[in-house]
Amino acid sequence: MNLHHGYGPPSDERDAAALLHEALDLGYNFLDTATIYGFGKNETLIGETLKDRKNDYVQASKCVLMFDGEKRRIDARPESIKAACEASLKRLQRDVIDLYYMHRPDKNVPIEDSIGAMADLVKEGKIRMVGLSEMGEGLLRRAHAVHPVSAMQSEYSLLTRNPEIAVLDACKELGVTFVPFSPVGRGYLADNPPAPKDYHAADMRRIFPRWTEPYWTENLPLLKQAQDMAGDLGCTMSQLAIAWTLVKDPDCVPIPGTTSAKHLRDNFKAAELALPGDVVTALDALFQPEAVKGPRYNEMAQASVDTEQYPFELTA
Repeated sequence: MNLHHGYGPPSDERDAAALLHEALDLGYNFLDTATIYGFGKNETLIGETLKDRKNDYVQASKCVLMFDGEKRRIDARPESIKAACEASLKRLQRDVIDLYYMHRPDKNVPIEDSIGAMADLVKEGKIRMVGLSEMGEGLLRRAHAVHPVSAMQSEYSLLTRNPEIAVLDACKELGVTFVPFSPVGRGYLADNPPAPKDYHAADMRRIFPRWTEPYWTENLPLLKQAQDMAGDLGCTMSQLAIAWTLVKDPDCVPIPGTTSAKHLRDNFKAAELALPGDVVTALDALFQPEAVKGPRYNEMAQASVDTEQYPFELTA
């Protein structure tokens, strides 16, 4: 996503292509994209850049968050899902997508109908696995009853621990792989996170409360203590953050996004970091959900997801 939107202007196409090749050369073997990323341009980039390396990695993409020109819409009608898959296959230059997610729930379409369409795509050999994104335990169980769900993607990091309410346990029970996005806290869980005043005009963090003032500054004491722990371990803060997700769920597949080759290499080494038990306990205690200031989403974004919230978030 980062290569085309979310945190600033699109990357230079040559730089983006070089980054994708370097990722595979390093050993990354799972690439996550979506129809909505760059309004199709991200899938096109991957399809053209890696058309000769399709067997080197697992390709994931997402539907339901659709676009008309530069207007976004949520559409999980079966016919829309199938049309979106055909378009993604063409952009990705593939005959089959390894993992295909519903990007968001559609409150106007029963999830059983949407998953029925995904099941049809599996039968037709156009996708291999079905995934969900930013959905709660209830929708996960309803979807899984129609067709096995292979992966659940949701935001999960030291800053955002909502999947611990119910989804992580449900995934383990059902045999669903959990995929944490933004494990580095949208860049906050870093050695030198950008301040809100430095965000680009197109940076989505400008509208997410937790990444703006006063909350950005109010959470700094938590970050500084975690940075000290990283220093003691001889690792970067981002490595500490990613390694923590791997301790919380050893079977999860975190997907840190980046446009930086340095961060790409840095993040990859997080898998080699063995966190001592006392550090994990200290991080859990430090980043108690109640201790983190500010909602992760604004009202509009929160209304588009089905993820569980803590009681204190519902009454805030």
